Amino acid sequence: MKILPKTYRTGLIATLGLILAASLGCSQSAPVAEAPADPQPEAAVSDEAAEVDAQAEWDAQQAHVSSIIGAKDRAELIGDSPTKGSLDAEVVLFKFSDFQCPYCAIASGDMKTFMEGREDVLYVYKHFPLNRIHPEAEPAARAAWAAQQQGQFWIYHDGLFAYQERLSEALYVELAEQIGLDMEKFNRDRNSDAAAVAVETDLKLAEELQLPGTPAFLMNDLLVPGGAPLEFFEEAVVRIKAYNEAQAE
Repeated sequence: MKILPKTYRTGLIATLGLILAASLGCSQSAPVAEAPADPQPEAAVSDEAAEVDAQAEWDAQQAHVSSIIGAKDRAELIGDSPTKGSLDAEVVLFKFSDFQCPYCAIASGDMKTFMEGREDVLYVYKHFPLNRIHPEAEPAARAAWAAQQQGQFWIYHDGLFAYQERLSEALYVELAEQIGLDMEKFNRDRNSDAAAVAVETDLKLAEELQLPGTPAFLMNDLLVPGGAPLEFFEEAVVRIKAYNEAQAE
């Protein structure tokens, strides 16, 4: 997996007009205090300072992510995770996701649209349950892993997000029965040590990357802000492929 140079990554984010401070997603960190009802005259200066701070924080996080991704090989990063697209694609898009995160549910629909008929990107799903705020995130992840063992991850994934407000033991069983899974195997698998290890492995990678919350996307080593529109992903693929082609000449 080719790593983009720092100047190229920064330019890509900037020219595509992403606002880092407006990143959307779920986080296990404490909520930020609300701003006062009547802003003071210094508010404009404070906003500018906040943007500078956000950019500096993002740059530091991106540098850390690139160092981690650059130290691992492609096969190690993908592991046994569910995938869509061509296994040989030069662009790998990782989604770190939580089945109880409402922003992840929205992103799942966007990714389904983005990957429709696409063979130039390998889409990789990684479990990132935010256990402190989402008590059903890990049980749902284990159930999805069990469905994967019977080749039905993606349809089960879609069901979990479609009925996100009903995440529970009853739903996990109901979806498995509707899909036609071997229920004995499904229940054994989702309650197995192997399921726990699979989810924990993804979680440890997310923590190693110091991802702040969900959904989190990496396009090769490019850290994509939460809430980025589909147009960003489309254009980023074009630019990364163009960069790789130029380097190969």
